[in-house]
Amino acid sequence: MLYLFCLLALCVTKIGVASEYHVGPGDVLSITVYDNDDLATKVRVSTAGTIVMPLIGQVEVQSLTVNAITDKITALLSDGYLVSPQVNVFVEEFRSKKAVILGSVRSPGLVELSGPTSFLELVSKAGGLEKDAGDTATIQRKNSSKENPIIIVDLQALIEKGDLTHNMAIQDGDTVFVSKGGMCFITGQVEKPGTYTCGDDTTVLKLVALAGGFTGKASRSGINLVRIVDNQKKVYKKIDLYTQLKDSDVVVVPESFF
Repeated sequence: MLYLFCLLALCVTKIGVASEYHVGPGDVLSITVYDNDDLATKVRVSTAGTIVMPLIGQVEVQSLTVNAITDKITALLSDGYLVSPQVNVFVEEFRSKKAVILGSVRSPGLVELSGPTSFLELVSKAGGLEKDAGDTATIQRKNSSKENPIIIVDLQALIEKGDLTHNMAIQDGDTVFVSKGGMCFITGQVEKPGTYTCGDDTTVLKLVALAGGFTGKASRSGINLVRIVDNQKKVYKKIDLYTQLKDSDVVVVPESFF
């Protein structure tokens, strides 16, 4: 289900951000004019953000959307060259945009944005989330006009609840950091003892569920919690299943003798 959701999320976001893509240096544009094959051209945007078009010469396209470029070329051709030209502009190669993704992903580093890219697509390009990924990610936006250029992405709402408002469009120069979640250890009478990610809302019951549930020998009323408090180990005995856990907690499920 999660895989299907991610595919749907990628498709929905792709449609939503495609119209917002701003052309930049390195992008390759394919331009055609209906019934004027001699004007068809394929051109790479220069470092100065310009292209050269037959008849009209140099055209500045830096930071314009495809629709804006289409309108600009149409207006220039209409100015003494053609009557009602029908221009079509297509981005054939995306080369101008890059972002950095760090933290709990499998292949952190610099990622080339091949066209409009959502947060989930960027994570996919980085190999996906690590098992210890936390509940949040941050996007630091380059040259943001806002006082706080940091955007918070609620991973739990996005991935578990399907809230696509958190599947942000990634922009050129963004630095994305996927936080590492707290880790808790569970041992004793559970099916899969081991270390699991535990966020702010993780309870003993949820950790037990992550560990495959209780075994038939488990003492559900005798669970102990080992927690480091002020650098000292403290043991809480017979804790409630709905006790909220903290990073580095150890849950011990003893065997029932009755």
